[in-house]
Formats: sequence, structure tokens, C-alpha cells
Amino acid sequence: MANAERAQPVLTARAAGLVGCAECGHVHPRDKTTCDVCGSALVSRDTASLQRVWAWLFAGIVVYIPANVYPMLRTSTLGRTQESTIVGGVFDLIDHGSFVVALIVFVASVIIPVSKFIAIAYLALRVQSGKPGTSSHFHLYEFVEFIGRWSMIDVFVVAILSALVQLNFVATINPGIAAISFALSVAFTMISANSFDPRLIWDAPSEGKPV
Repeated sequence: MANAERAQPVLTARAAGLVGCAECGHVHPRDKTTCDVCGSALVSRDTASLQRVWAWLFAGIVVYIPANVYPMLRTSTLGRTQESTIVGGVFDLIDHGSFVVALIVFVASVIIPVSKFIAIAYLALRVQSGKPGTSSHFHLYEFVEFIGRWSMIDVFVVAILSALVQLNFVATINPGIAAISFALSVAFTMISANSFDPRLIWDAPSEGKPV
């Protein structure tokens, strides 16, 4: 890690006096304000990016709490209703011997969301501190952006079961309030990651501390 911090800094387009179009990728001199190819406005850095990142990340964390406290699934069998939270459902799967499925649900519903919260916060704090990033930080951002959609596995399973298992008094499965909270948490963290301007990762302190 120490060697990575001392690696030669990357020459950014900003440092070279250039600006890239966020829409088509065409590169222009930094004094240009409009892209000659697609007509989009040219901005070297999105200075409001971190504000949106923190706002959506905080919203995602807030709604993630009830997603783990309230039931994700409500199962009724012969008039008897049983409610399961995310973690409770994992333990139920383990009790029934479905270890692989339990592991998948635990990773998708607990490990990945919490890891996204930590990774996004880490990148945002690093940018705010003015430390120039390395390729590993950019790869971390790409990984967070890619993995976000896979957190919806729990919601997909609940939706499929609710649609298929509707046998009136014999057996019915309905989503709990946690399903909505969890879906919102995933959506908010995905918006948070997409709001992050990855170009800020490469900025050195001499280029100005991001707002």
C-alpha cells in the first residue's frame, strides 16, 4: 500500500490543459465551453458531485436500517403467518440445509450493501482530503458501480415468490415492508455511485481541493 501511495501521479486531462466531453468522450482545449461533436456543455469537474454523493449515500443508509429490522417476507400456511427478516431468512435457509442459497442471500443482502456504503464513503472522503488517487481507487469505483445491481437479488426472489405462491388459505407469500426499504436502499446507493465524478479521483492537491 505504501508503494502504491508513492506511485508516479497520473497525467490528467485537466493538468494537460484539456477537457473531455462527458457525453461523447471527445477531447477539447480547456478553454472550450461547448463540445464541437455533440454540442454538450464542457465541464472539467463536477464541483457539486460530492454533495449529491453524500446525500444519496446517507439516504441509502437510512432506509437500509428498516430493511433489516422489519420483515422481508410474510408467509401464510394454513392460516398460520410467519414473518422473516433478511438475516432471519438466512438462518432459516441454513436450518433447512440450503447453505449455498443462504450464502448467496447473505452476500447479496448484507455483505455487498455494507461494502458499497464503506467504499463510496472512503472514495468521497479521500477526494475531499485532496489526496490524488491511484488506479486501484478507480478500479474500486468501477467495481462499486458494477456490483450495485446484484444487491437486488433479495427483492427479485420476493417478487417471484409473491407472484407464484398465491394459493389462498393453503399457502400465500407476500412481500414485507422491508422489501420496499431494501429496494430503495439499493437504488439510492446506485444513484450515489453514479453521482460520483470519477475524474476527481485523479486530482492532486495542487489542482485545488474539490468542493
